[in-house]
Amino acid sequence: MGALCSASILLVAVVNLLPVSGLFSAGRLEALYGLALEDPNLLILMRHRAVLFGIVGGLLAVSAFHRPLRPAGFAAGLISMLSFVLLAVLVGNYSEALRRIVVVDLVASAVLVGAVVLDHRAAPSATP
Repeated sequence: MGALCSASILLVAVVNLLPVSGLFSAGRLEALYGLALEDPNLLILMRHRAVLFGIVGGLLAVSAFHRPLRPAGFAAGLISMLSFVLLAVLVGNYSEALRRIVVVDLVASAVLVGAVVLDHRAAPSATP
């Protein structure tokens, strides 16, 4: 059960680390999000978003192997992904590229919730 939990966390970590590839490439960011990043201000914001994904993905990756960090990794991953889904739903009328991200974030969130359940079941009992 522990290996499945760790594998699930690592899968979600990879999903969160993929946008980091856009940190040094405007073209990669444009391909990921289906946007033209001609405005330097938008490019800065999107590159910063890539850095933040790196932090969340890195925390998740480390938490797959270092159990004390799992609550922070679970929280950061779920807040990041589900807040994006919520914002997309609230704003609406988003592109096909963002729809794919919404679906990926929903699936990755479900995988992460599954990891939370597995981790909770594997936790040593706190009662003597």
